[in-house]
Amino acid sequence: MCGFVGYVNAEENRELNQKIIKSMADRIVHRGPDQDDYYVDDEVSLGFRRLSIIDLEGGSQPITNEDDSKVLVFNGEIYNYQSIREELIAKGHIFKTRSDSEVLLHGYEEYGKELLNKLRGMFAFVIWDSKAKKLFGARDIFGIKPMFYYLNEGNFIFGSEIKSFLSNPLFKKEFNEERLPDYLCFEYIPTTQTMFKNVYKLEPGSCFEYKDGKFTSERYFTPEYDIDNTKDIEYWEKLIDETFKGSTVAHGIADVEVGCFLSSGVDSSYVVHEMAKRNDVRTFSVGYAEEKYSELDRAVKFAEHEKVRNYTKKITAEEYFEVAPMVQYYMDEPLPNPSALALYFLARLASEQVKVVLSGEGADELFGGYHYYREPLDFERYMKVPQGIRTLIGNIAEKLPAFHGKRFLTRGRYPIEKRFIRNNYVYDHSEVDKVLSKKIPSEDPSVYTKPFFDEVEGQDDITKMQYADIRTWLVQDILVKADRMSMANSLELRVPFLDKEMLKVALRIPSEYRVNEVTTKVALRGAAAKELPKETSEMRKTGFLTPLNDWLRRDEFYNMVKEKFESETAGEFFNREYIIKLLDDHKAGTSHNMKKIWSVYSFLLWYEKYFIEN
Repeated sequence: MCGFVGYVNAEENRELNQKIIKSMADRIVHRGPDQDDYYVDDEVSLGFRRLSIIDLEGGSQPITNEDDSKVLVFNGEIYNYQSIREELIAKGHIFKTRSDSEVLLHGYEEYGKELLNKLRGMFAFVIWDSKAKKLFGARDIFGIKPMFYYLNEGNFIFGSEIKSFLSNPLFKKEFNEERLPDYLCFEYIPTTQTMFKNVYKLEPGSCFEYKDGKFTSERYFTPEYDIDNTKDIEYWEKLIDETFKGSTVAHGIADVEVGCFLSSGVDSSYVVHEMAKRNDVRTFSVGYAEEKYSELDRAVKFAEHEKVRNYTKKITAEEYFEVAPMVQYYMDEPLPNPSALALYFLARLASEQVKVVLSGEGADELFGGYHYYREPLDFERYMKVPQGIRTLIGNIAEKLPAFHGKRFLTRGRYPIEKRFIRNNYVYDHSEVDKVLSKKIPSEDPSVYTKPFFDEVEGQDDITKMQYADIRTWLVQDILVKADRMSMANSLELRVPFLDKEMLKVALRIPSEYRVNEVTTKVALRGAAAKELPKETSEMRKTGFLTPLNDWLRRDEFYNMVKEKFESETAGEFFNREYIIKLLDDHKAGTSHNMKKIWSVYSFLLWYEKYFIEN
């Protein structure tokens, strides 16, 4: 919906603080081009950029309560705000707007941090309590909306995007080099740290207080599985369908037109189908001239079936590489997921028509959509072999030439928390020292994921993998690119699968109704099949495909990347000989190094934007 910035003043010069807070907000004008406003007193400064969605005339921020003792800045949407508003009016609270923002403010007055458990929506917000002299902030249970903060030398800065901190003289910009190995393995930082020293991410489902120079945070929500094995598949299909219908209704609330992203998959198609029942909805799809990577034909066919308008764009290689540096700037931290650039073009296409879109993110993590969730079924019998024997067999197999079954045996020596990270890693941990120009001490990736497996000890391996994805991959990758690429185009993206009520259902479904030997998202596909064409509900998951693998073999783009790899900046962090060999081997077709190449290239683009140009 918007973006906010703020900080605790170092000086009581209101004129100076007014200039600083405005400059910070201007850095994120893309998050809210419709309006800006500010609150500055002797102790704090708050700024806001608005994208008008609800209560177009009266929903401006920062917003204060009745006696102006509390001030709110808020990014997101509260879908059940109307019922909470009625509850608060009955308790004597006086509202001056129809906005969900004011519900947060009065709700905090009435309930304190217990308000958070009442909220259904996506949000990040901060409230300044001038009487108690404290800041209170929170982030939604999934981490759909971002929240960053800077703590260093007694200074506290916070906001929706890190780039806003660059305009504050209290911010000391430093590259967090210690996290570079983690980035190479995960393609993101798997902790609350960021690529900037002393800048942190507030965890999803967490809140904080800042008072008297002290920062404290706590989780108010953690997903907990409560599997119900007493119900059959028909029960879960019906419950998913009923709950999803309610979620799309809630997510469709707006005072502006709402559109939908549409790929060829079941998730986005299910969203479009439900929205089309109530609205003359516009849908948006992107693809490529290279037909084998494009899903446009299937998306267009489904739009015709639903009788909805569909707007399309084919992305060229030239366009893709041209926007790559800007995409890394909008990301705040380097994120080399190739689909992010396709998402940027998709959001740009949609922003020409609407201010709000619904998308299918989150269905895979909640309902079991990734193919690697089926791996525990393949390993089920083998895991009964004693660990010592599996380790011995795996170690022997690793040293042998390639043969059918080698990967199974080498991976089979690891427990699930160690094996899991092998599904999505970019660089193997053992390769990191070869890639970097100098030794940077680092942990094995499983150190970061194991705690999440420990939290669901006793659950089956499929459930453990999904839980780890909800706590890591979804937060650090999927939702980051969704938020940044949509907001880069001043477009609000809503995700009806990532809804509190949908989560309640997902946490109860037995694993066999999530994943089986034949397919993924078993119950969700069954629910969708009652509404969608069979070919759509059964569509195999492909992800956001790109022809990047092929493009990197074309001379013009190979040379573009090679120039970066040969640069002084590359030599500062990477073994240039090693990364150029990765590039050359890929061009020659002897290796498939696209992810590794793009990971280094994306980092270099990001570093140039933040530490050389800026």
